[in-house]
This record gives sequence, C-alpha cells and structure tokens, in this order.
Amino acid sequence: MFFTRLRRHAKWMFVFLALVFGLGFVIFGIGSDQGTGIGDILRDSGGSTSGGPSVSEAREDLEKNPRSAAAKRALATALQEDGQTAEARTVLGEYVEQRPKDAEALQELAGLHLARANALAQDAQRAQLRASYLTFGSTFSTPLQLDDEGATLGPDPIEEAINAEVSADVTSAYTRAQESYRQAEKTYEKLAAVQPRDPNVQLELAQSAQLSGNTARAIEAYERFVELAPDDPSTPLVKQQIEQLKGAQAPAASG
Repeated sequence: MFFTRLRRHAKWMFVFLALVFGLGFVIFGIGSDQGTGIGDILRDSGGSTSGGPSVSEAREDLEKNPRSAAAKRALATALQEDGQTAEARTVLGEYVEQRPKDAEALQELAGLHLARANALAQDAQRAQLRASYLTFGSTFSTPLQLDDEGATLGPDPIEEAINAEVSADVTSAYTRAQESYRQAEKTYEKLAAVQPRDPNVQLELAQSAQLSGNTARAIEAYERFVELAPDDPSTPLVKQQIEQLKGAQAPAASG
C-alpha cells in the first residue's frame, strides 16, 4: 500500500527533518559569542538602515551603473529591508562575485540561503503530515479478495492519484530545501576561506554541510571548530555530534 511505500521512500525525509529541527538550538546561538551566529544575522537583518535608499532608488542607481559593486550592495540591502529576499539573494550573490572577500556580505548571503532552506524544510514537514493524513486509511487496508482463487480488486485510481500528488509534494519540498542548504554550505566555504580562524564560521559551515547531506565535510568543519575553540561551552556537544556522524558513516562505509 502507499503508506508503506511512502515510509520506505521518505525514510530520508524523517532523518532530514530531524536534522533541521534538532540542530536549531546550535544554528541559532551556540558558539556565537561574537554575535556572528545565524540567528543574530536573521534578527539583525530585520532592522532598516537609517538613510539608506529605497528599492526603487537603489534599482535606478544600479541601472545607471550596472557594473557597480556598491550599487548592487545597496540594492541587496534595500531588498532585504523590503522583504524581497528572493531577489536580494540573487543581487547579493552577484555582489560577492565581484567582492569575494567581503565577509559581512558572505555572512548575509549564507543567512538568506539558510532562512529559505528552513522555510522549505517546514514545507516538507507539512507535506509529509498531509501525506499521512490523506493516506491514513490505506495504512491498514489490504487488497479485497474477489474469490477463493486469490483474485483481488485492482487499485483505486483516485487513491493512486492522491498518492502520486502527495509523494511529489514531499519530494519537491525536500529537494528544494536541500539545494538551499547546499547554497548556504558553498557560501560558508567562501567565508571560511576569508576567515579561516573564525570558529563560528566553521560551526555554521558544519551545520549547513550536515543539513545538505555532506556528512564528510560537516565532520571536517566540526573538528576544525573544536581545534579553534577547545574551551567553548558548545565544544562537548559538537564532539558528540562528530561521534554520531562518524557512527552513521560507518554502516554506510561497510555496506
């Protein structure tokens, strides 16, 4: 039945969602004694910059100076303040291509990718719950036998259509969320190259790599965090995370 198939198909989904919500306590504060944690970025980005240009003004300036990095930076900031985060990610991405060592811009861009990924992860969770609700009856049902020779009633086309729809919703939401975590990971890689001795950057890189499914890179970044911040209050938790990830890797490696 569908729900059995869904459980097999979406086993990774539950693991993924557990990571998303289980790591929230780390993502939004642990190790961020310098105020550079992801939570700080997202909270701070809500405020407006006094005297900054409006979106229309910044867009007009960029149209006049399409190659100006400063104009792109101003537009990205204005878009964020106006809540237009999708375009802000694009414009800020173009800016960091021109200014690859701007740590503050890289941090902002990674935060935007993570905010989108977390929202998409919630979409994935809602899609999974919807799938559970819509297919609840099929969990316990068995094919109806028509005679003593084992002939059964064929599948219900309506149920099959619902199954296909909810399965597609779950897969789509998960795929989009994971891609955003990959974008965050790539951005933190760039930031780590600019600030190689910042333990907070290593922690944020590790978290985004873990959520994107890059376990090996997550372990490497977590271990780098421990090396850079051995006395940080979060280090014991990070060490536990490293051991758990290594333990999860072992069966896969032996298989």
